[in-house]
Amino acid sequence: MRFGKYECAAVILDSFLLDGGAMFGVVPKPLWEQKITADGANRIPMKARSLIICGNGRVIIVDTGIGDKISEKFKSIYAIEPAADSMDARLAPFGVKPEDVTDVILSHLHFDHCGGSTKNENGNLTPTFPNAAYHIQKRQWEFALNPTLRDRSSYIAENFQPLLDHNQLNLIDGETNTLFDGIRIMVTHGHTPAMQHPLVIGDSSSLFFCADLIPTAAHFPISWNMSYDNHPLTLMDEKADIFRQALLGNWVFFFAHDPLISAARIKPKGHGVAVDQSVSL
Repeated sequence: MRFGKYECAAVILDSFLLDGGAMFGVVPKPLWEQKITADGANRIPMKARSLIICGNGRVIIVDTGIGDKISEKFKSIYAIEPAADSMDARLAPFGVKPEDVTDVILSHLHFDHCGGSTKNENGNLTPTFPNAAYHIQKRQWEFALNPTLRDRSSYIAENFQPLLDHNQLNLIDGETNTLFDGIRIMVTHGHTPAMQHPLVIGDSSSLFFCADLIPTAAHFPISWNMSYDNHPLTLMDEKADIFRQALLGNWVFFFAHDPLISAARIKPKGHGVAVDQSVSL
């Protein structure tokens, strides 16, 4: 689907399971399970979904999924099922090779969003996209290097340290309209410090990468947030502000984790918004 100067496509990198209670925080299970059904272990299906943005002389990947360096134990904990055997195979249906990628935008450095940024090649950790600049918010990078005890398990250094070691890291300090022509970088702080959201700007509609601000279409109610969110009250204010902008600008929301819907348009509902129409990318 085209937005302004860019063709945009959704690529599923991995499928996995997470605890439904953790994904919906204080929301009672009888409510959230009307949206996403849990299994016998209270786990709900999730996707690690990335966005490919092509145009204006660039091939951009937003987030890189869980990756292929994980152990069998780690894979079993989250019931991870890679969509293909390698990043090459995941991208092949889109006519993209890892060496074609010019830029990688990482929304944040949790393992399910950046694990595919690096690979283990003959015992050496190297960037998966050898010709790409990896763009990360400076504050998020610093937090990932020194996470709190609460966040430590989400940040795995082998997923991002090689980007610095191979001189492919570009740190961004706050929101910007100048990183790419026609793409605005927006920043939120409720889930984790300095999580960034590309907004691909079109003539009549724009595409907003939700990351973990709104991980699934079930998370549109402003108070429906995750236990993983560091500052839920901040996140609620950020969602409300994003919704105001989105309704004015006719945005499409891109979901990193929804098990079925890659993107959707929204409509007002009560004090918030709801899905108006799903969009295939």
